Amino acid sequence: MRRSLHGTTAFSLVEVTFALGVAAFCLLVLLGLLPTGLKTQQASAQQTIASQIMTVLLSDLRADLRLPPGQASKEGDSGFGLHGHWAQMYAPDTLWFDQQGKWLQLNGNAPAAATFRAKITYFRPPNISTSVANIVVSWPAQVDPATSTPAGSVQQFIAVNR
Repeated sequence: MRRSLHGTTAFSLVEVTFALGVAAFCLLVLLGLLPTGLKTQQASAQQTIASQIMTVLLSDLRADLRLPPGQASKEGDSGFGLHGHWAQMYAPDTLWFDQQGKWLQLNGNAPAAATFRAKITYFRPPNISTSVANIVVSWPAQVDPATSTPAGSVQQFIAVNR
């Protein structure tokens, strides 16, 4: 038995070309969004690390650590060396951190491995039992937020009551 050509259905060359064009356009749009997605992911990771640094600094100020720089008294302590001087110190402390949020050094110039800069500025307390500090964590570490705009930063004011 012979089939007739009128009963057979298929895609025309115009329909196939149109479908391939739509698919290619969608792939180009997705590939164009990749750099934006990667940049957003990197900024999110840096924001998370800066927030973790901020949390540790706030807890250390509240605990009034009296450790020398780099020394930890027990496991889990950061040992940032904030010297317990929250009520006497009015000049800013600058701490440097690497890309994982690990403390590198207190004050001085930025080490080569520094990614984050934390600046703690103490304000004159209203009385001896309270101190107020402004903490700014910014990145990259080589950019001073006082003179130029960093890629990102987080800021927090803290009142330390004793």
